[in-house]
Amino acid sequence: MIKVLDGVRVLEHGTFITGPAAAMLLADLGADVVKVELPGTGDPFRAFKGGLYSPHYQTVNRNKRSVTLDTRQPDDLEKFDALVREADVYLQNFRPGFAEQIGAGFERLHALNPQLIYCAISGFGATGPSAQRPAYDSVAQAASGYLRLLVNPANPRVVGPAIADLVTGFYAAYGILGALVERGRKGTARRVDLSMFEAMAHFNLDAFTHLFSAGEVMGPYSRPSVSQSYVLECSDGKWIALHMSSPEKFWQGLATAMEKPDLLQDERFATREGRIAHQEALIEVLRPIFLRHARAEWCRRLEANDVPHAPMYTTAEVPDDPQARHLQLFVEAEHPVVGSFRTVRSPVSFDGERPLEVTPPPLLGEHNEELSQGWKPRT
Repeated sequence: MIKVLDGVRVLEHGTFITGPAAAMLLADLGADVVKVELPGTGDPFRAFKGGLYSPHYQTVNRNKRSVTLDTRQPDDLEKFDALVREADVYLQNFRPGFAEQIGAGFERLHALNPQLIYCAISGFGATGPSAQRPAYDSVAQAASGYLRLLVNPANPRVVGPAIADLVTGFYAAYGILGALVERGRKGTARRVDLSMFEAMAHFNLDAFTHLFSAGEVMGPYSRPSVSQSYVLECSDGKWIALHMSSPEKFWQGLATAMEKPDLLQDERFATREGRIAHQEALIEVLRPIFLRHARAEWCRRLEANDVPHAPMYTTAEVPDDPQARHLQLFVEAEHPVVGSFRTVRSPVSFDGERPLEVTPPPLLGEHNEELSQGWKPRT
């Protein structure tokens, strides 16, 4: 494994998803990440069926070390300060003002270590009328206009994973990496600030561009109609996804695969514009056709005709996909206490070398003794 951030020390004061996800992305690139947690309970995301190693916690906390410190206690604050003095990056996702209450505000830490890059993640920003509002994933999705693009009007309910949390983590890591590059070139140590609201608004850039340039307010079916995307049930109850885009050759391939050479002779579907305008009618044409064969047969036919498609897998099906196996996408490691840990490796390879090594998420305070005298390299 090529650790491009080898030697970079990251001190994470993160809870739930945004902060821990950002730190994990840096850890995946080789940074030495030490997670600071409260004694006894740790990151609230740990709690699970009476234990402290939930699947939620495991998702965003691999490749890290854990120390338990309550910085409101003088002895623990002293240990925390020792780690700060040797860190390259400090990362927190507290509500604005809380870091100052526990001795982890920017001014104090910058005085301890003028070369420290300080990253603060909030819900709505450090200042302004919404700064003190509590924010979780669905709140940020809704406030940014993104949630409106996901909710089915016929069955209005929140769907899908914690997109805003994870996206914000990615943007935080992106900002930190930029600050690290600048510090290496100019010696400047920046404060990096971002909020879930800002991150999701930027992630929703396409919708805002359509609004500002064309006066179009996009809805949940706006992009799928333009991209000509479909999900269709097959005879075995499994589903398949098509993304036809604009090249005419894909539609010709689909017509051949379906044994419907006259499909594109229908004036409603003869042009890209017609297919966009009549997508609902086209869905009604495609549905009964796809119900004639099992998914595997449709995959065979579509691949033979170079049609952009994929099985609409459940999560449980993905690890057995031949391409996933070829790419060694899923990796595992053994934790001395909790046993086997399996996860999705980092998707980024360097010089053709896949990142196949992974360290399981730490137990609460697992590295207290190892780091009791300050920052020492991972053993």
